[in-house]
Amino acid sequence: MSIGLIGRKIGMTQIFDQDGNVIPVTVIEAGPCYILEQKTKEKHGYTAVLLGFIDQMKKKRMNKPQIGFFDKINVFPKKVLKEFRTNGETQDYQIGDQVKVDIFQQGDYIDVTGTTKGRGFQGTVKRHNTTRGPMAHGSRYHRRPGSMGACADPSRVFKGKRLPGRMGGTNCKMQNLKIIDIKHDDNILLVKGAIPGANDNIVLINKAKKKSGK
Repeated sequence: MSIGLIGRKIGMTQIFDQDGNVIPVTVIEAGPCYILEQKTKEKHGYTAVLLGFIDQMKKKRMNKPQIGFFDKINVFPKKVLKEFRTNGETQDYQIGDQVKVDIFQQGDYIDVTGTTKGRGFQGTVKRHNTTRGPMAHGSRYHRRPGSMGACADPSRVFKGKRLPGRMGGTNCKMQNLKIIDIKHDDNILLVKGAIPGANDNIVLINKAKKKSGK
């Protein structure tokens, strides 16, 4: 896996191509990220880089080991730290170097990982898209989960049944999203389609595993 970026979802908009077709895009502020640590096969058993994103303005929100870590590498403290596994192709980078959107090109395909919006405790209609019952007053069955299954044998509800419960707030990856445009001066990516999470959520951006650019 090659090095990626930490970004922040700005929101969605739409642009027009040369033929006048509307393209829905998500605006992502991608970096600049700083290389804080390099993991090697000999020392750690795998190769990876630790990236930092968004300056941490108040040191009182950090503990002493965190302050010591940033003072040692002489980098301004970062708020978001994420590790990216690599195949050892980051030898040209040094501690403190910036990683920007120029590692991607227009037309490339990327995978974006984020945290979905939390919906709280929801019923089966919203959580699993099940069909509701008749809405007449006499039916007495509207949005209930339905039959629980067997009776005396096996006297339990089978594991995996679609029931009410907590919805959202989980990690989700959107694969093979095409980069429509790149604003290098503002570190902005315009990605076709939607990505998980609310606006201002942190997302991880990697080159697509299943698809490559033209």
